[in-house]
Formats: sequence, structure tokens, C-alpha cells
Amino acid sequence: MEDFLREYLPILIFLGLAIALGVILILAAVIVAVRNPDPEKVSAYECGFNAFDDARMKFDVRFYLVAILFIIFDLEVAFLFPWAVAFQDISMVGFWSMMIFLGVLTIGFAYEWKKGALEWE
Repeated sequence: MEDFLREYLPILIFLGLAIALGVILILAAVIVAVRNPDPEKVSAYECGFNAFDDARMKFDVRFYLVAILFIIFDLEVAFLFPWAVAFQDISMVGFWSMMIFLGVLTIGFAYEWKKGALEWE
């Protein structure tokens, strides 16, 4: 039983250090933090414009376009990373399927660029 507990000692030390460091950093933030923030800094701000009362107010759809582009290219990286890690073990089918995937994304990006969807006035 003592050998079993000795094997877990490094994990317990690491856990204790992590908790201690977390508590120290939280206390340091409480002690050092600014108590009188600027009103502009604490005001509500979302999607590129100030908060408003009327939910039917018109706003520019380009904010959503940028968000969708971010999601698309973030997912591209999410698919590309495991593919790159296992690159030596994949077959030619895996290679060309990723090339088709990247080609479709590149064509879509070029189409958006040509249509002027990325222009910000």
C-alpha cells in the first residue's frame, strides 16, 4: 500500500502546487486590481456597435459574415492539424481528399473576395 501511495505522490505535489498557484494569482489580482474602472470600459459592447433598446434596429450583416468566416477557417485548422500530425501514415486517398477540401475552401474564399464581401467601408 505504501508503494502505491508513493507512486501518486508526484501527482499530489503537482495538484497542491497548482491549487496554491491558482489561489496566489487570484489573491494578487484582487489586491492589485483597479477599483474605479472607466465608464466606457464597463459599458456593454457587442458585435461592433453599442447596446441598444430596440431589438428591431437595423445593423450591418458584415459582422455575421466575419464571424462565419472565422468559424469556417477555424474548422479548417481543426481538420488540418490532425491530418498534418498523421501525415506520414495516411494514404494517397487521404492526401487528395484533404487537397479537395482545401481547394473547396480556397474557391469559396476567392468567391467571397471577388464579390466584395470582405470589403469594409
